[in-house]
Amino acid sequence: MLDTQIVPLFTAEQISQRISALGAEIRRDFPTEPLMLIAVLKGAAPFLADLLRALPGEVTYDFLAVSSYGSETKTTGIVRILKDIDTQIEGKHVIIVEDIVDTGLTLAYLLETLNVRHPAHLKVCCLLDKPARRQKEVPIDYRGFEIDDRFVVGYGLDWDEKYRNLPFIAELKQPAW
Repeated sequence: MLDTQIVPLFTAEQISQRISALGAEIRRDFPTEPLMLIAVLKGAAPFLADLLRALPGEVTYDFLAVSSYGSETKTTGIVRILKDIDTQIEGKHVIIVEDIVDTGLTLAYLLETLNVRHPAHLKVCCLLDKPARRQKEVPIDYRGFEIDDRFVVGYGLDWDEKYRNLPFIAELKQPAW
């Protein structure tokens, strides 16, 4: 990775401010309802932690792990559930917490999989939305930032498990890309 460049897109402060606003948007829609957040591992874990703190009232959470990238920078198009949620969601107000929505294939699969479990509501909150790469239209109810077609890392997002620990979001550039 000799010529890799990391170009910052969103600072830790910008991310924090936007997550506070997302918490307020969610509570406007669900002012007193208990919420169940389902974070998609691993990338959404930092986002989930900060979003939880931005949501007053009763909030529980669970994790789901899926794979569609492996060590590549583009999705394989095949979604596999590696870890399912441990909680029953029937009748609950559920929000899927995603780090990034890219092609929409993973999210469409998750929505279909979770909808059959009969939640009272099933909403989507993503930190980053990359509509230029969308192959499947999916509803995004709460959006942190919209980005162009860039490969991004930091704040939980990775390339081959690297860069998740950056406190900001950056574009990862390599001359061969």
